[in-house]
Amino acid sequence: MTSTGIQVNGTVASRVGELTEVFQRGLDEKLGVGASLGIRLEAAGDGFTRYYLDPNPATINAMFTVHGGVIATLMDTAMGSAVFTKLGDNTAYTTLELKVNFIRSVAIDGKRLTCEATAVHVGRRTATAEGRITDADGKLIAHGSTTILVLGPQG
Repeated sequence: MTSTGIQVNGTVASRVGELTEVFQRGLDEKLGVGASLGIRLEAAGDGFTRYYLDPNPATINAMFTVHGGVIATLMDTAMGSAVFTKLGDNTAYTTLELKVNFIRSVAIDGKRLTCEATAVHVGRRTATAEGRITDADGKLIAHGSTTILVLGPQG
C-alpha cells in the first residue's frame, strides 16, 4: 500500500484511481454522499475499502442521533466500492439487496464513524460484500452485507 492507503497493481489500481477521482469530483462539484453527508474515502485496495463519516447536523434524526439511513448509506457506499475495486474496466454495478444490523445509536459527539468493507464474492452477474461500522473507540455500531448486480462490461 502507498502512504495514501491505496494498493497499486494492474486493474485494481485503475479501479481505485477511478473511485478516488469520482469521489473527488463529487466533493469539488458538491455532488453525492461525500458532499451532502460528509462521507469520505480513506483507503481502498483489492476488494477492500475504508470510508469514514464525522457525524454532523445534516446526519441527525428527530432524536438527535445519527439517522439509520445515513449509517446504511455509509455501509452501502463502502461495500459497493469494495466490489468495484474487483470489477473489470468499463463494468458498473448497482445494489440489489442491502442488510444492515444496527447495534447501537450514535450521538452527535464528534466521534468519527469508520466503515471497513470487503468483497466476499465477485462473479460475472452478481457480487457480495460485508461491512462493519465502528466508532472512534472501536465499538461496533452496525454490520451488514450486500448483494450487487454486476452491469457490464459497458460498451
